[in-house]
Amino acid sequence: MTTVMADVQALEARHVLQTYRRAPVTFVRGAGVRLYDAEGREYLDLLSGIGVAALGHAHPGLARAIAEQAQTLMHTSNLFYHPLQGQLAERLANLSDLPRAFFCNSGAEAVEACLKFARRYWYTRGESRPEIIALDGSFHGRTFGALSVTSDPHYRAPFEPLLAGVRFVPANDPAALRAAVSHSTAAIIAEPIQGEGGVRPLTPAFAAAITDACHHTGALLIADEVQSGLGRTGYPFYSAAIGLKPHLISVGKALGGGVPIGAALISEDVAHAISFGDHGSTYGGNLLACRAALCVLDELIGGGLLAHIGRVGRHVEHRLKKMAAAHPIVREVRGGGLIWGLELDRDAAPVVPAALAQGVVVNRTAETVVRLLPPLIITTDELDEGLARLDAALARVEADGGPA
Repeated sequence: MTTVMADVQALEARHVLQTYRRAPVTFVRGAGVRLYDAEGREYLDLLSGIGVAALGHAHPGLARAIAEQAQTLMHTSNLFYHPLQGQLAERLANLSDLPRAFFCNSGAEAVEACLKFARRYWYTRGESRPEIIALDGSFHGRTFGALSVTSDPHYRAPFEPLLAGVRFVPANDPAALRAAVSHSTAAIIAEPIQGEGGVRPLTPAFAAAITDACHHTGALLIADEVQSGLGRTGYPFYSAAIGLKPHLISVGKALGGGVPIGAALISEDVAHAISFGDHGSTYGGNLLACRAALCVLDELIGGGLLAHIGRVGRHVEHRLKKMAAAHPIVREVRGGGLIWGLELDRDAAPVVPAALAQGVVVNRTAETVVRLLPPLIITTDELDEGLARLDAALARVEADGGPA
C-alpha cells in the first residue's frame, strides 16, 4: 500500500463514519471516461460514480458553467425567485410530459417527495388510501420512506419498523400485481429498470398490468427513474419506452452531472392537491445545481447525446453477448442503452477487484450481477477498450474460482 493510500485510510478510519466498504483506490483526477489514482495509474470508468457522471469527468462545458455560476451567485434559498429553476422545470416537463417539478438534492429525496405528494393527493380528495404497492427487487434509497419501499431485508431490518402500509409484489408478475392493487392503494412505485436489483427491466406486459390497475382503481403511479432516466437507456425516460404513463417521476443521479440535485416531476392533477408549505428543501434547486443540470440537458438534447446512446448501446449489447458466450460463468446479459448487467453463476464480488487490477471500474449488485453504467459520452472505441479489460478480469476470476 502506498503512503498516500495509507494516509487516506488512516484519516478516514479516525474521523469518517464507517458505512462504506471502499475499494483500496484513491482517485484524484478524471478526464472524459478515464480516472487517475494518486499514483497516476489510469482506469476506464464504466460506472460513472453509479450513473452520476453523465458527461464524464472534467467536462469542459460543465466545468465552465459551474465556475461561472460560482463566481456569480450560488444560493439564495427557496424564499426567493431565481432565473434558472423555472428554465430547468420547463426542460424536464418537455422531456417527461409532467408539467411540474419539485427540486431537491438526491434521488432518495425525490422518492420521498413523490411518496408525500401521493399521500397528499388522497388527503386532499378526502379519501383514505393507506397502501403503497412496491416491487420485489426494488431499491429506492436509504431514507425512511424510500427504504420502506425498498424490498431487500438486508437494508430494511436494522431500521424497522418502517413506513406502514407497504406491500411488495413480484416484479413482472401481472397477475400478482392485479391481485394486490385495490381502492385502498394510494400509489404503485416501480423502477422501469431495477438497477440495484440486478439491471432487470420491467416487461411491457407488466407495464400494461400497472396501467390497467391504475385505471381501474385510481391508484397513482410513481416511476423511479433515478437510475434509468435522463437518457441512460437512449430514451429520456424508460417508463415511456415500455408504455407507462406515470403521475410522478423521481430523478437524480445524472441530472447534475456530479453536482447534487434531484427532482420530483408531477402531473397537473397531483400538483393541484399540493399546498404552500407541504414540502420544502433549503438547498433544492439552487442556482449552482440548476446551472449544472441545464448544462447536462443541453448536451443530452441539443448535443445529440440521446442518439449517440442508442448507437453505442447497440454496440455494447453485441460485445457483451459475445463476451458472455466466451465465459461460462456469465448466465445472462440484461439492459439497454448504457445500463447493463452481467448475471454470473456465482457471487460477482471478485470481479470488481479483478477489474480494477485490469484498469477498469465496474461494480457488483444483487450479489451475482456485474453492473455497467458508463458515462453517456463514451465512444465505441472506449467501450471496446474497457470491455477488453473486463473480459480479462472475467477470465482471471474463472481461472481462480473454477466451477461454481
